[in-house]
Amino acid sequence: MTVSSDSNSTVGAAAPFRVLGPIEVSGEQGFVPVAPGRQEIVLGALVLELNRVVETSRLIDFIWDHGPPKTARAQVQICISRLRKALTLGGVDATIETRPRGYVLRAPQDATDIGDFRRLVAEAHALARDGLKMPAVEKLRAATGLWRGRCLAGVPSEVLAGMAAQWDERRLEAVETCMGLLLELGRHEHLVGELMQLVACHPLRERLRSHLMVALYRSGRQAEALDVYHQGRAILTEELGLDPGRELRDLAQAILTHDPDLALALAEPAEPRPVVATPFSEAAQERSADPDPVVTPRQLPADTGDLVADGRFVAAVCDAVAEGQDKGRLNVVLVLGGPGVGKSTLARHVAHRVATERFPDGQLYCDLRGPGGQPVGPAEALGRFLRALGVPGQAIPDALDERAEMYRSLLAGRRTLVLLDDAVSESQVMPLLPGTSSSGVLVTSRGQLTALPGTRRFGVAPLNPEQAVQLLGRIIGEHRVESEPEAARVLGHLVGGLPLALRIIGARLAARPHWSLASMGERLENEHRRLDELAHGELSIRASLSLSYDGLAAADRRLLCLLSLAEGTEVPSWLGAALVDDRTPHSTDLLEPLIDMRLLGITAMDQGGDFRCGLSQIVRMFAHERLPAEITEADRAGAVRRMVGGWMALAERAHREVYGGTCTIVTGRGERWHPSESHVQRCVRDPLGWLESEQTNLLNAVELAARSGLDELCWELATTLVTLFEARGYPDLWERTHQVALTAVQEAGNERGQAAVLGSLGTLHLYRGEHEAAGPYLSTALEIFERIGEVRGQALCLRDLARIERHRGDDDRALALYTRAERGFLRARDVIGRAYVLGEMAHITMRRADFTRTRSHLDEALGICRSAGFDRGQALVLRRLGQMLTYQQRYEAAEHTLLEVLAMVRASGDLVGEGYVLHDLGRVNAHLHRREQAVQYYSLSAKIRERILDHSGAAAVRSDIVAVLGRPMTSVG
Repeated sequence: MTVSSDSNSTVGAAAPFRVLGPIEVSGEQGFVPVAPGRQEIVLGALVLELNRVVETSRLIDFIWDHGPPKTARAQVQICISRLRKALTLGGVDATIETRPRGYVLRAPQDATDIGDFRRLVAEAHALARDGLKMPAVEKLRAATGLWRGRCLAGVPSEVLAGMAAQWDERRLEAVETCMGLLLELGRHEHLVGELMQLVACHPLRERLRSHLMVALYRSGRQAEALDVYHQGRAILTEELGLDPGRELRDLAQAILTHDPDLALALAEPAEPRPVVATPFSEAAQERSADPDPVVTPRQLPADTGDLVADGRFVAAVCDAVAEGQDKGRLNVVLVLGGPGVGKSTLARHVAHRVATERFPDGQLYCDLRGPGGQPVGPAEALGRFLRALGVPGQAIPDALDERAEMYRSLLAGRRTLVLLDDAVSESQVMPLLPGTSSSGVLVTSRGQLTALPGTRRFGVAPLNPEQAVQLLGRIIGEHRVESEPEAARVLGHLVGGLPLALRIIGARLAARPHWSLASMGERLENEHRRLDELAHGELSIRASLSLSYDGLAAADRRLLCLLSLAEGTEVPSWLGAALVDDRTPHSTDLLEPLIDMRLLGITAMDQGGDFRCGLSQIVRMFAHERLPAEITEADRAGAVRRMVGGWMALAERAHREVYGGTCTIVTGRGERWHPSESHVQRCVRDPLGWLESEQTNLLNAVELAARSGLDELCWELATTLVTLFEARGYPDLWERTHQVALTAVQEAGNERGQAAVLGSLGTLHLYRGEHEAAGPYLSTALEIFERIGEVRGQALCLRDLARIERHRGDDDRALALYTRAERGFLRARDVIGRAYVLGEMAHITMRRADFTRTRSHLDEALGICRSAGFDRGQALVLRRLGQMLTYQQRYEAAEHTLLEVLAMVRASGDLVGEGYVLHDLGRVNAHLHRREQAVQYYSLSAKIRERILDHSGAAAVRSDIVAVLGRPMTSVG
């Protein structure tokens, strides 16, 4: 790393952080050395994102392009520590702050040469708008002069280099603007040499080439100007297979014909002009102002050709949808009706009628009922809409309100139609409403949705007798209806004019032209069998599915049958590969033939960035019928084992990401099936988020394992899911999965599994505040673990038994048990388990006012958690620190620490931790005589603890409220 100086008076003193070239740092003590490699990468990333949080996972990606080591988080922390020390010793006016998910470099905006560049370019554009072109040129020259090479040159990170490249691009844009201004000032003869060099270095940049052509032409070198054009066209054709852009072609034509517009203006215009090179660059400037134009989505499902409805009613709905544009306010049209009444068919028809003329900027569509009848959440719907509008997946925010804000911004001023089909509730629809009157919204629902503002409501009624006969005729043919008009009217009457029922009848009659309408009516006359007859349409569906099924290759038929073994409404993309044990690089391609034949439907993108497929109940039933004929029992058992093993492998990896290793859990010998590493890494970037998003599938896998005799995988998966249940507050699911697993291991005589499940059930009782109920589970588990020699299991039980003794008030007994547990975790090399025990021992010594030993325990525990990257453990230890400060009556310091912990647990979604910290903050504020704030914290804590079924904890909080108020609150939360 070298030291350079910048004598440009426009810039002033060199910025402390310089990345427009090799990375350099300077402070009050002069040059600040930064070790090459990892430290340069970390510092470079922090500087590029100045005053913004850079997540630790991103820093790991920057440093290790492929396969980071297990110690990656610890190594990042070491880099941060050394950088902090270097900045402090060098006297640099900047700090690196720790945040729950990463780090932020806190410094003034002018602390980087990037900041200087931004400022100078902005000043140049302001001067140019005022007609002060030469001062603008000087600013741009100063801005581009800040470069000492490529941005972050020499920093060994391909990913970071991609981020840095945007600043090299902005430098070229500034150079192009500068050249354009100089051309307007008549400096064309002096620019030819410089422009030739720029074009040689960047032969594909058409704006630079156009500047050179104009400079040559104005210098009386028309032939050379045209030769520059032909050279550029040849390069574009050879390297990219493209022709030059419209602006460059128009410029060449203008040069060829001596267009007078190319001559340099003799006088400045009265109004300041935008910064342009030639009249031909306006379109290019418009594109550069909007580098990522919003695409035009066309998501409407196909219109129904045989719709039967009152024409005046349809016209009224169409007018209502477009009415908002005319009245200057957002208009929401709500089409209401019961099941099978045809509201969705009508809405799609209306949408197609108004789309082209009134909403040319696009149409968005979402079935809000979702696959399997599960409502689609507004966040998921917004994610789909934002992707359809051209927003890259990585740019879509996580928070619902931020997604809604981005969505409204993209639709502002655009004439877009939004069709929301089968909405369940107002809360599902509200975030999906655009913010301006230019768009229209059409919603169908079975409910009234009375809380939706500004709605026009249209109720869809069943068809009248004439309409029912008309629909039937369009499905089966007018001649059949005309030959039996009375029977047709009877059919309409028997199903109450419901279009869906009539379509089922029509499908059956169309498939059986020899059936009379009267015979169909006889089948429906029996009220006890009428629904059976209407559902009998599945036979036709079965026949239709058979045609698709028989057209599949043998391997694809086998895969469809195996997919019927999976439960749940959605199938992740890796599951097909697990079922057939395919380990090829693009194993998700296995599902494509089934998607092509419409036997699977793509429903969403998962957290890993891969598609998810919906398998309808009808297709699942059909495939399950074919299963015995296609797959042997042994192959079915193997497929189930791999499927459950895949869920186990992913859940285990998520646990390791949360805890920094296989800590605080007993592992077994169940066979894992490992999805591709790239998919796994994408999933576990947010491990708790992934566990929560796959919660239904994971619960199904536990139960499937139990039914299939996979007791080892069953108990391992159930106990691993405690990572989610404990952090996000799912005690009922904790109990449900463990009761299933306990039955499985008891029937199989699996002692290790029994001990693991019993011990975890004991922990569950402690989690709920049921200390005495936990004892028998833990004692039994400890006895088994001691018998089979499972050290980590013994330590876990001893840890929880110590918690029971603490609850009984026997701190001496608790401390002895904690000491035994710590030794066990040491033998098992379970650092997180040991850190937890140290934190609990600190609580005991704290209550004894032995603050020296308490601080020692906490410092050691905090160091372990930070080294392992265990964020939740850090929060637990810092909470103990806040409690110690409270014991020492250092209430302001305690509040500061506990507020930091509150931010951490909220960021990670740790509902249990949040409940505890809010209780602690209530106590601190009570000590500070802030009665109102104390009650507010207590109320929030009680609400959370009731939610997670911690009734004893909630009772303790209410007791503290009484102590503050002198009376109970009428309601809490």
